Amino acid sequence: MDKFRMLFQHFQSSSESVMNGICLLLAAVTIKLYSSFDFNCPCLARYNALYGLGLLLAPPLALFLCGLLANRQSVVMVEEWRRPSGHRRKDPGIIRYMCLSVLQRALAAPLVWILLALLDGKCFVCAFSSSVDPEKFLDFANMTPSQVQLFLAKVPCKEDELVRDSSARKAVSRYLRCLSQAIGWSIALLLIVGAFLARCLRPCFDQTVFLQRRYWSNYVDLEQKLFDETCCEHARDFAHRCVLHFFASMRSELRARGLRRDAAGGDPVPPEPPEDPDSGSGKAHLRAISSREQVDRLLSTWYSSKPPLDLAASPGLWVGGLSHRAPTMAPGTRLSQHTDV
Repeated sequence: MDKFRMLFQHFQSSSESVMNGICLLLAAVTIKLYSSFDFNCPCLARYNALYGLGLLLAPPLALFLCGLLANRQSVVMVEEWRRPSGHRRKDPGIIRYMCLSVLQRALAAPLVWILLALLDGKCFVCAFSSSVDPEKFLDFANMTPSQVQLFLAKVPCKEDELVRDSSARKAVSRYLRCLSQAIGWSIALLLIVGAFLARCLRPCFDQTVFLQRRYWSNYVDLEQKLFDETCCEHARDFAHRCVLHFFASMRSELRARGLRRDAAGGDPVPPEPPEDPDSGSGKAHLRAISSREQVDRLLSTWYSSKPPLDLAASPGLWVGGLSHRAPTMAPGTRLSQHTDV
């Protein structure tokens, strides 16, 4: 259990590890889908190419879109590309790095499908059986052109009466299957050689730009995650304070109307527990945002004017004019009226 817990914490803390895990999962799902798919070529001259090429290219397109949807960095990349500059300039190099990273992971599952389809050869045979040059095979010498086209269209259907136990059908099918496997192995070899060269040659060049872009792409992702988590924390604290304020105001109203037992000589009212000021904790900056206008202004400022990446900068550049909307409150100060939510 400890090993699984450590592995889960590693994946949870590393965005790249999560994306790599999703990439491997999509590749495994792709293999399972292809192995369980029932391939049935229509064996019609008009529709063979459409069916074969559609089955070769349409599922990879769907898997590519699924890879983009599953990768959180694709959304972060678009947001970084489209956001207003504000106090932070946009670096096109970071956006290109994030784009390449997203595309590399999203293309893994589609490439697996294409390679499986090419190495299997059924899609290729179905798509290009009608395009084979009959002069390469001696068995078509005694057939008319129309008979040749009909025969070639029936090549993927080995159980059809026209081509059953035909040596010409086996020759054409074997030829197309060999061609399909040659293309598949060539693509696989190119991908492996390209990955090998990229991994081996990268240390030979200056790594400064690469490290900078990798660092800031990770920063953009983590910054958005922390902002979302902080917003959730503030929303919970804000709702808690609004509910407490509502109950406190209702008690004051009941006391004013004489509906409390202490007004009729009943039990004394227990003293209110003091509100925890959270002095010295990280919640002071959350409690300072204490109205709906301030929250809306904060969210608008975060989108339209990201703070500069300089902790020594003037605080006015960070808040972007939040304080002119509503006065901030010291930690532990009780609201004097209903908070607008």
